[in-house]
Amino acid sequence: MFKTITEHDDFIVVDKEAGVNFHDEGEIGSGLFSQVKNQLKSATPEVELYPVHRLDKMTSGLVIFAKTLACAQTFGQLFQDHYIEKYYLAVSDKKPTKKQGLIKGDMAKSRRGMFKLLRTMENPAITQFFSYSIPNKQRLYLLKPHSGKTHQLRVALSSIGSPIIGDHLYNTQSSADRGYLHAYALKFIYLGEQFDFISAPNSGEYFLTEQVTEHLTAQKKPWQLNWPRL
Repeated sequence: MFKTITEHDDFIVVDKEAGVNFHDEGEIGSGLFSQVKNQLKSATPEVELYPVHRLDKMTSGLVIFAKTLACAQTFGQLFQDHYIEKYYLAVSDKKPTKKQGLIKGDMAKSRRGMFKLLRTMENPAITQFFSYSIPNKQRLYLLKPHSGKTHQLRVALSSIGSPIIGDHLYNTQSSADRGYLHAYALKFIYLGEQFDFISAPNSGEYFLTEQVTEHLTAQKKPWQLNWPRL
């Protein structure tokens, strides 16, 4: 259900599988938080675990958990101040209204648990993106959110006419082996030390094509790209 990417004295970074809920789902099974906590406690019974951010159930990729309350508070402040750089991958089979740039606007609740992007800019969700043509008339997106709104990236791509494949909330006509959103990379400074992590998707037929692999290899580190202006 997850792979450990690194384990620091104060925190652990894991790669979550798609389709796994963050919290327990009753009879359906244990969520990611419980799975990571149980694995850590089996080796070190006295260890604690604190969530500092979350991923949607359909989203795979990198998640940080704190192992001390002080660490959790530090990460909480880093996320609040937008000092943690996050990069995501997504795939859509709809042609976007623009191929790269900035998606910005306030978000508001819509119907059926959905959100929508507004034209107002009081407290906007901000997302930079690049997109690349890949086979089957699909596009691969590299996304850099500058805010942490619920469903932000899913709403952002839907707003430019390019909802994510396998996203049954914002792309109801889509049928796929998974939701094609992946938390690809993280970069931050913790107590004066810089950390960065990259983990490519390991599931999903559209993520695992030769062309996607070539794009990711060519990009190397996403924070080194010349991102569109904010």
